[in-house]
Amino acid sequence: MSTSPETPPRYRFGEFTLSPARRCLRHRGSEVPLIPRYLDLLLMLVERRSEALRRQEIFDRVWSDVVVSDGALTQAIRTLRRALGEDGAGGVFIRTVSRHGYQFVCPVIEEDDTGAEVEARKPETPASPPGDGTGDRRADLVARLCAAETPEEARQEAAEELHRLGTVDALRSLDRRPGHGRAWAHLRDSRWEVAGAGPVPLLEPSAGPAAWRELVALRLRRARRLVAARWASASAGGAVAGLVAGLLGGVLMTLLSGAGLPPASLLLGLGLVGTLMGGLGAAGVGSGLAAAEALVRSWRTPALVALGAVGGGLVGALTRRLADALVEAIFAVPALDLAGGIEGAVIGAAAGLGYGLSTSRPSGGMATPRGTSRVRVSLVTGLACAVAAALLCAGGFRLGAQSLRSVVAGFPNTQVRFEAFAPLTGETRVGRRTLAALGAAEGLLFGVGLAAGLTRRPSRDP
Repeated sequence: MSTSPETPPRYRFGEFTLSPARRCLRHRGSEVPLIPRYLDLLLMLVERRSEALRRQEIFDRVWSDVVVSDGALTQAIRTLRRALGEDGAGGVFIRTVSRHGYQFVCPVIEEDDTGAEVEARKPETPASPPGDGTGDRRADLVARLCAAETPEEARQEAAEELHRLGTVDALRSLDRRPGHGRAWAHLRDSRWEVAGAGPVPLLEPSAGPAAWRELVALRLRRARRLVAARWASASAGGAVAGLVAGLLGGVLMTLLSGAGLPPASLLLGLGLVGTLMGGLGAAGVGSGLAAAEALVRSWRTPALVALGAVGGGLVGALTRRLADALVEAIFAVPALDLAGGIEGAVIGAAAGLGYGLSTSRPSGGMATPRGTSRVRVSLVTGLACAVAAALLCAGGFRLGAQSLRSVVAGFPNTQVRFEAFAPLTGETRVGRRTLAALGAAEGLLFGVGLAAGLTRRPSRDP
């Protein structure tokens, strides 16, 4: 049937109608609630029903702005199958293609979606009358959710069904029975996947510390591979930024000193120290940022700031000792008092703030902007780190740029001088203005490298 060129067709299959224009799925005139991302997945499967879609294709389109664990797609397919009735008396709609992906296999009829259609409003869920079996079903689901021996996938399904029966009633049923923290954590985590689910506040006294512990453990289990990949990419990005900073600093000092070509050994030393400090710093801050995105959804930016500061602060002390030892061992000069825990915490907090403000809160995953958006995120994060680094240096704190002076001091026979930077800022000798400018440049490169590595989108095997 021909369709209007302005309006995409709607699709009829079984007793369902899927409207891309109205962005809704209906069953016998009543709307089937789906979260937007799951509706996008169903639309993709129906529109490209003639082919089996690879998992990577689905991730690239449906989760184009975020990176999620592999289980996110499995959970989405399970939710769609339940919504379409595959787990009951309904037929087969979505076929699993082993080691490849999924395909929509139910016959589909395309028709115009331009005619007037009565919008069936979803009625409020009425209170369940006594004896309808809902209370018994809820009690069974709560018991399954609290039981330690219940498999995690079955526990997730129980939590999702409890949300559909009513979040408030589910929470009332938990009380303080054994395993209530585990149940509360699963209800909190699954509320993002069920359309119309109510809030599950962790600050409620009945939740208790057990719910927090269980939620952290649950999200880390699901995202540990993803966190590890993000951490490694962030570390690599920081190491590259440190290498560039070291080499660029050496070349600029040489040109400003009028010393001709810089000695290869000097560039090697500067690059080595820069790589070490940049990589270690990004490892600390990146681990904090990756953990924040995996663990926290409601207060994302504050969590990025806090855990970025923690990661940067913890690694800052280690970086300081390693860099000092490296400078002394290789160049046989006294090591400078370089960046420590305070400096690392400030830079980590700044990176978290810049990254959080420049990436919108993703639903159900970690942000992975692309193209110009990724460049923008890297620049904003870099600028935030640059401001923080400049303020630290202006306040008398020392960052990695100070290692340039120590490394150069290990080459007394060269004409390269660290003091050559001073005239660029209008100083006759290196003072706080020069150090602040060098710190800003260092912070900019570090933040850009960190964010570029952190937002790298990993490839997936089928």
